[in-house]
Parts: sequence; C-alpha cells; structure tokens
Amino acid sequence: MNHTDSNRWRTIDIVVASVIAVAFGVIFWAWGLVWSATEGAFAFFPPAQTLLYGVWLMPAVLGGLVIRKPGAALYCETVAAVLSALLGSQWAGTVIPQGMVQGLGAELAFAAFRYRSFRLPTALLAGALTGVGAALFDFFVWNAEYDLTGYRLPYALLTVVSATIIAGAGAWYLLRALLTTGVLDRFPAARARTPI
Repeated sequence: MNHTDSNRWRTIDIVVASVIAVAFGVIFWAWGLVWSATEGAFAFFPPAQTLLYGVWLMPAVLGGLVIRKPGAALYCETVAAVLSALLGSQWAGTVIPQGMVQGLGAELAFAAFRYRSFRLPTALLAGALTGVGAALFDFFVWNAEYDLTGYRLPYALLTVVSATIIAGAGAWYLLRALLTTGVLDRFPAARARTPI
C-alpha cells in the first residue's frame, strides 16, 4: 500500500470519526451547562475558568489519534461543534467556525509529523495547538471587549494549558483505554498496542 492510499478514508474511518464527533457533540452541549454553572466559582479570577476548556478540544486530538489520516482532527472537532449548535448551545452557530479553527490547530500538529507520529508528545502538541486555535478565536471574537493584560492574555495562556493537559494528554489516555476494549482493532492504533 503506498502512502497516498494509506491517507484515503475507509468507510469505517468515516463511521468511527462520526461516532467520536457525535459523542463529543453531546458532551459539548452538556459541558456548556457545566461552564455556565461554574462561572460563580471563578468569580475571584474569571480567566481561570478556561482550565475547564480542554474538554471542548478533545475530539480534535482523539480523532487524529484514532483515524490517523489528514482531515480527521478537523472533521471530528467541526462535526462535534455543529451538533452542539443543533442541540442548542448557548453560543449558537458561532461554535461552528470556532470548532473549525480549533480542529485546524490539532490538524497542524499531526501534519507537522506527516501523519506518522501518534505518541504522547504529538498528542500534547496537538492539544496545545488546538488550544492556540481556541485562544485566538476567543481573543478576537468573544473577548475583544475585555482588558488585555487582566483578562485576555491570562485567558489565552490558561486555555492552551488546559488544552495541552485535557485535550492532549486526556485524548491520548482515552485512546489507550479504548484500545483495551478492542473497539479499535481495525485501526492502526491497535497495531501499536502491546498484548496483555
């Protein structure tokens, strides 16, 4: 199989990427409720709430780690964002371009390694770049009116930290957990697994 064929999506790739995206679309919608409910807890320093942000960025990293083909990170994050908008996200349709920008961040990390490295450092980089995408989008779209040093910069930095830990490391460990179940046996990720 030459490299161009290995980058072509199989039907199972589309199905599993869609399952990841739909599952996270529902999680996104629910996480929006958690976000709203916890605002008061972060009243002492509102940018600290972005430590919860990484959950919204997980499908980009997980999709890239599972599917291992160009477009997987972008697809999973965008479809999850579309579904959360359809379910009635409090941020409405704005989450769709936001999801695309976030998915592009992870996509850049996997592309930097030519879709050949899927180890923990790559996952962490994908998480961090997804966080950069999220931080940039929010910086200009949601937070434009806020103070630069007191709000926008700490918000952006903490978003990247959250994304690196929750989306990057979190997606990598979630992949390891999924591999033990056998549900990913038809994916390259399973071949990297050590038998128990």
